[in-house]
Amino acid sequence: MKVQWKNLVTCLAIPLAVGSLSSLLSQNGMEAFAMLNKPALSPPGWLFPVAWTILYILMGIASYLVLTSGKPNEAALTVYAIQLFFNFFWSILFFRLGLCMLAFIWLVVLWLLILKTTVMFYRIVKAAGYLMIPYLLWVTFAGYLNLAICLLN
Repeated sequence: MKVQWKNLVTCLAIPLAVGSLSSLLSQNGMEAFAMLNKPALSPPGWLFPVAWTILYILMGIASYLVLTSGKPNEAALTVYAIQLFFNFFWSILFFRLGLCMLAFIWLVVLWLLILKTTVMFYRIVKAAGYLMIPYLLWVTFAGYLNLAICLLN
């Protein structure tokens, strides 16, 4: 299969841009986050941007595989876009606005959308579904952190 470079770059750029812009808009909230009581298993702050960059790249590759599969994919890519919308606003709700419980509820919806995207991607291209699993696992962990921080603070 020949790589469609323009499509690949676009598919990588979209989640990376979503994550970068969201991070930029919620950056000042990280200072307040550093002062919060955090649960056991809370990773060091430097790990978050590294993990998210990897996850956005995996998402981009997964969406590229679905886009170029030659199979009907409009519904799957629509759900993918919706989950990116939810992904974008979670960090703003949590870090920038400090709306801890609303952010947790938002994250639960995001998790369900990621699960739906993963299943839909898997049905189109198995590898695309597998590439979404680390994202689903990380957001599960983020849910634990989000809820625990709400309860501890």
